Amino acid sequence: MNGGKNAYAAAAAGEANIQLPETKVEAEMVGTMSGPLVSPPRPKPNRTSTVHGPNSKMDIAHVVLRLGCLLTSVTALSLMTTAKEASTLSLYGFNLPVYSKWSFSDSFEYLVGVSAAVAVHSLLQLLISGSRSLRKSPVIPSRNHAWLIFAGDQVFAFAMISAGSAASGVTNLNRTGIRHSALPNFCRPLHGFCDRVAASIAFTFLSCFLLATSMVLDVVWLSKY
Repeated sequence: MNGGKNAYAAAAAGEANIQLPETKVEAEMVGTMSGPLVSPPRPKPNRTSTVHGPNSKMDIAHVVLRLGCLLTSVTALSLMTTAKEASTLSLYGFNLPVYSKWSFSDSFEYLVGVSAAVAVHSLLQLLISGSRSLRKSPVIPSRNHAWLIFAGDQVFAFAMISAGSAASGVTNLNRTGIRHSALPNFCRPLHGFCDRVAASIAFTFLSCFLLATSMVLDVVWLSKY
């Protein structure tokens, strides 16, 4: 009786030893099977790499905008800091010497300070974006970084608007004078000074427009992340 049980157990163990290799072979065949009816598993796409991968159009746009903002802010700064002129003003038959310089106006000094700050901000962002592009990595690596850039662009854009508006008011006063008073048009004898200041204000508003465009790209990036 015990001999029959032992023989039955030995036969069952032999069948298990024979079936296990077959099962392993079948699993390998199923795992490696490919054909027109069986498609290989597809890797899950990385949303960050597909939308914000290196050398993408958005990264190139960021670099171009930073470079344009740097050039316009530096141009506005250089034009304003070199605005000075001396001439002669005729008032009631008297020739009076007049001299004008950008530092005589608080509004012009405010524009110089804001333009310098925007130039530093643009240069810093340009260096960061350029180094990331050379390393084949996204210009904006994370959502927190995007929010930080958006906040900085917004602050500097509003500052440039206020500086350009304040300088425009003073320049308009120099061109028209004060009505119903003896204060003349100072831009007539000092036309070189006024033209240089007007060009600086124009580049200031252009830099503000580039900062606003960069803000729009930041919002697009945040909406797709």
